[in-house]
Formats: sequence, structure tokens, C-alpha cells
Amino acid sequence: MSMIIAEIGTSHEGNEEKARKLIDAALDSGSDAVKFQWVYADEILHPKTGFVNLPTGNIPLYNRFQQLECSPDFYKRMADYTRSRGGKFICSPFGIRSLKELLSLNPHAIKIASPELNHLPMLNYLAEYRLEEKKNGKGVLPVILSSGVSKLKDIERAIEILGRENVTLLHCITSYPAPEDEYNVKLVRTLKNIFGIETGISDHSLNPILVPVLSVLCGGSVIEKHITLSKKTSGLDDPVALEPEEFAIMVHCVHQAEAALARYGQEKGKEIIIKQLSESFEEDKIFKVLGDGVKKLAASELNNYGRTNRSLHYMKDLKAGTILSSDDFALLRTEKVLTPGIGPEYIEKILGAKLLHDVQNGAGIQFEDFI
Repeated sequence: MSMIIAEIGTSHEGNEEKARKLIDAALDSGSDAVKFQWVYADEILHPKTGFVNLPTGNIPLYNRFQQLECSPDFYKRMADYTRSRGGKFICSPFGIRSLKELLSLNPHAIKIASPELNHLPMLNYLAEYRLEEKKNGKGVLPVILSSGVSKLKDIERAIEILGRENVTLLHCITSYPAPEDEYNVKLVRTLKNIFGIETGISDHSLNPILVPVLSVLCGGSVIEKHITLSKKTSGLDDPVALEPEEFAIMVHCVHQAEAALARYGQEKGKEIIIKQLSESFEEDKIFKVLGDGVKKLAASELNNYGRTNRSLHYMKDLKAGTILSSDDFALLRTEKVLTPGIGPEYIEKILGAKLLHDVQNGAGIQFEDFI
């Protein structure tokens, strides 16, 4: 059976009572695991990254992420509570600091979110940790990789760093909400065949049934979907999340599909499931959602490639002639208004390089900045 992960993310908004209610709702709805996000704003964004529209007004996105920061003790209590309820605790770090603190809690798995698929320093740290744990006879910590707003070369590089042992790859579209017609769910099987590892889906579409059930038909073994107590609350992802009743419907339909495949085999089971889906969805719609299985950026992601994932940005105004040190830049998401910089693979090359001209705090680092 598929492992079903309820993505709580930051919907708790730092409120422990709400976080426990979300854990209860997720597990009572049939999820196997809950997933949190370990947020430190300065690991994710530059303060000048732009604004986000919220019901309370237009506020800096960086400040919004600061509001979502919680102490390590908060996550420990949530991990302990999840385990006391018989669930698995999974969490996404967004930098080496949050990764180190998360590892101290012995999570069931580490989830690498799509924008961090090219956070090479964090991936290298995690790879070394997993190798050391294996050498010490502690087993290999499971890792789940999401592959939204990525190209095949980005996935290949991440898997080269982490290896294939206990690594699961989730097909994803990094768009909120993600259009079902763009999901190209056949990629779940394509990626499994290419990399020889378990695959699944991270679903940001609004419908609770279509993408998750089709991912089962395509050999997926993990399904991740956001959960919220109410779509009307103020969590960043609440508008695209499932309320508990919808989440329970998703779980039921996924397990029905699995039962059909187990009873009737792949071909006959697929035929039965497609027929059942056709009672609620146009057949053309179903096959559009399945797609062609060729890895490419979805239309809704095209403008975000290079902005949502990580690149190098200056962290202060610097004068021409400055010799660049590690304190002068950071590996961040570009997001709203800044210009993307060069990729993390160039960190070592720019350390000690001399600036050709003045640069501004927040600007993406470019090759032409150096002598």
C-alpha cells in the first residue's frame, strides 16, 4: 500500500494546539505520516525578496516566513505527539542549520522540498550523515525528494549526491494550485524506470481524487497532499489544502484503487479504475492528467524555474575591489522581485574572487561581477 503523507507544512502557524489538531485530523483521516516544515526565514529568502498578499494586507514575504519560525522544542513535541498517535514524523529542512536540528529528532524521513533540490550544500551534508550512520550500523535514513520546477538534470544531480538507497522521488508541480491537466502523472512511472527507485506524487492540485488515484495506476508508492483544518484560515498553503473530510475521501479512493489492482492485476485493474473515475470526470480530462510521461517543466512552472529554486545572492552592498567571503552571499530562493543568480555549484569558484564593480544587497550574483 502507498504511504500517504499529510503535509501540515506551516499551517499550524506556530500554535501548538492547532498543530496537534492537524496531526489528529491527518491520522484520523487515514494518513500514515505527517510532514512539517522547519522554517528559518534567513535560510530561505532574502529580506528584499518582495511581498505576499494576505487577508491582513500586503506584507514582506520574508517577514511572513519569520512569523512561521518555531523553536526546536516545538518540533520535538510535535514529533513525540505524532509517534504517540502511531504516525510517522517527517519534516522538510531548508538549510544546514534546520537540517542539523531536525536530524537530532530522529525523524522517520527527511523530505527535500522541490526548491531545495539544488541546495547542494544541504544535500551534501545529508549524504555524509547518511553514509556515517550506515557505517555505524544504524541503517540509512530515508529521504524523500520532490521534483517540482526541475529538469531531469537537476534530479540526476541530487540523486548522484544522495545515492539511491532509501530514496523516494516524488513527481510534483510547483504551482499553487497546480492545474490537474498539467500534472503528467505518467511521469511517476517514467522516473521510476529512469532512476530505479521508488516514486510517488506530491499533489498541489485542488481535487482530492484524480491525481492521487492516477498516481497509483502509474506505480507510485507515496502520496503527499496538504491538509488544513479549514481552507479559510490564514496558513500560506491553506487555500490549496484538503480539509479533513476531503483528505479521508482521498485516502479511501487511493486504497480502493490499490485493492482493484491487487485483485484484478494491472491491466484489468486499470480498466476498472478508469471506468470508475469516468463517472466523475470526462475521459478526455483523465487522459490529459495522465499526460505523455515525458519530463518537462509544466506550463505553470516555466516562469518560476531559477526563481523558486536556489541561486546565489549578495547579502550586503559591496564596493568594486571587494574580495568575496562566505559572509557576503547566501544560497536562497529568488522568488518575487530579485534577479536570480548563478547556481550553487559555483560557490567555491566565487570565494576569494574580486568584484569588478559595485553590487547591491539582494542582487543575484552574476559571472560578469568579477574580474
